[in-house]
Amino acid sequence: MQHWLQLADRDPAALRKLVTLAADIKAGRTVPDAIAGKILTMVFFNPSLRTRTSFEAAMARFGGSAICLSVGGDTWQLEHRGGAVMNGAASEHVREAAAVLSRYGDALAVRSFAKMNDAREDARDPVLHGFAEHATVPLINMESAVEHPCQGLADWLTMHERLGDTAGRRFVLSWAPHIKPLPRAVPHSAVLAAAAAGMHVTIAHPSGYQLDPDVITQAEAWTAAAGTTLTVTDQQVAATRAADVVYAKSWGAVGLYGDAPAQAESFRTQADWQITPGHLSATAHLLHCLPVRRNVVISDAALDQHHTTIVDQAENRLWTQAAILQHLFTSQER
Repeated sequence: MQHWLQLADRDPAALRKLVTLAADIKAGRTVPDAIAGKILTMVFFNPSLRTRTSFEAAMARFGGSAICLSVGGDTWQLEHRGGAVMNGAASEHVREAAAVLSRYGDALAVRSFAKMNDAREDARDPVLHGFAEHATVPLINMESAVEHPCQGLADWLTMHERLGDTAGRRFVLSWAPHIKPLPRAVPHSAVLAAAAAGMHVTIAHPSGYQLDPDVITQAEAWTAAAGTTLTVTDQQVAATRAADVVYAKSWGAVGLYGDAPAQAESFRTQADWQITPGHLSATAHLLHCLPVRRNVVISDAALDQHHTTIVDQAENRLWTQAAILQHLFTSQER
């Protein structure tokens, strides 16, 4: 049984096959027939617009169905820790929840953000791995503390559509300010997707906003194998002006975990990292995973100029997730 937990679980060639499959599904060249008659059960610990809707649309469009549960709303609060004394808010343990939900459907999907209190705890991705341990059907990561592999695959498809051959092209992930600390899952998957796509990868961020060293090591291995490079810099404008693709994304500083006032002050002092037209060359493509805070993360002028690309990027969640579902259901039937 295969899961879809992180991009690093597969090699670049396997990921490229999924992107190609997604492109074929989008163009109508391939029908993901393994989805028909299947049930996907989705469990959300955090709100969603694109993730929930795109998965529901993919299942419905190709003859399957989806069940969506919001933890603490549609279902009980869930405990994930082994050996926990459950005398608090959580009424049910993931051990039972994952096992039962596996009996009701053909695949299980979970969305759980980082807690942003303990970096080492977040790096263990305990909620996702708790479900993976006890699920008896394929498990899909709809964004966890560490990665957002569904988003990363959609990012790759979007870059392929805009650039054609991505090999040797220049990808820049640019940190941007926000009003609150966000997890590093999306930037992790964006960097891994670009590395797997054979691109030169640059990560631009202020001091203190480093990404997970394990993710960087994996991305470096993939760029080295492709004959490209991975660079980290604090020279944002120089990096973005030289890019074929600029991916704007906010994330919190690990050293400021749990210190909201210090994090807010850091965002305030780095406000000039907001992406504006001056950060972009005339030929650059701007990406963002959405939702985006206008005139905080990206200016109106830059966002409106690249609005079609960013909406296409969001649409591609549907097609890449259809490819993931087709792959998992087909593997399950073998």
